[in-house]
Amino acid sequence: MSTDKVKRLDEIVHWRAGLREKGEKLVFSNGCFDILHVGHVRYLKAARALGDALIVGINSDRSVREIKGKSRPIVTELERAEVVAALACVDLTVIFDDLTPKNIIDAIVPDILVKGADWGISEIVGRDTVEKAGGVVLNIPLVEGSSTTEIIRKVIERFGQ
Repeated sequence: MSTDKVKRLDEIVHWRAGLREKGEKLVFSNGCFDILHVGHVRYLKAARALGDALIVGINSDRSVREIKGKSRPIVTELERAEVVAALACVDLTVIFDDLTPKNIIDAIVPDILVKGADWGISEIVGRDTVEKAGGVVLNIPLVEGSSTTEIIRKVIERFGQ
């Protein structure tokens, strides 16, 4: 792995403590980010604009398979984490093996928790933890027609299986 922005949870927790000491607001989001596209980029830029730092949780290969099916992910977890970490708006990434990022959220208690607008606020995992600590939970509008599933469908349609 060629990036120092992909961290383990214990490193993220330590880094988070430093942000608290400086009074800086942490934004957290998560996802599969299987094939990075403009929707992801715009979403992550909008998330970062909400605070002083952005940490992105990346689903492990195993958890992506459970969520999306056995044909996914297309890109491995280490490569997905590295590509997302390479974005200027992302401060750190962390890979998680659970189906949800609850353990990460409970460990770092971000000030702002965001997901795409395809998630209702009441459905966002970690909402209780963040709101109990005085934080905010938001959803960010999606870019219409921009999704990994749609990209895969177009490739199959144009080039066959």
